[in-house]
Amino acid sequence: MGFGSSIVLIAAGAILRFAVSVTTTGFNLHTIGLILIIVGAVSLVLSIVFWNTWGGFGGTAGGGSRRQRRVT
Repeated sequence: MGFGSSIVLIAAGAILRFAVSVTTTGFNLHTIGLILIIVGAVSLVLSIVFWNTWGGFGGTAGGGSRRQRRVT
């Protein structure tokens, strides 16, 4: 999951948790909203951690070769 999908999960969870006032039988929408907020926050943190360790295009973190320039 990326940043966008994590933020969408957090927003959908917040809407279900705080804005919806419907009572249902069999499941609780507020609990589902809280679960979506938690999953979105965890995936956002993991995305940030893995984005920082990735190194970008042409980086050495993905197993690419490192170029050395020698000037003589």
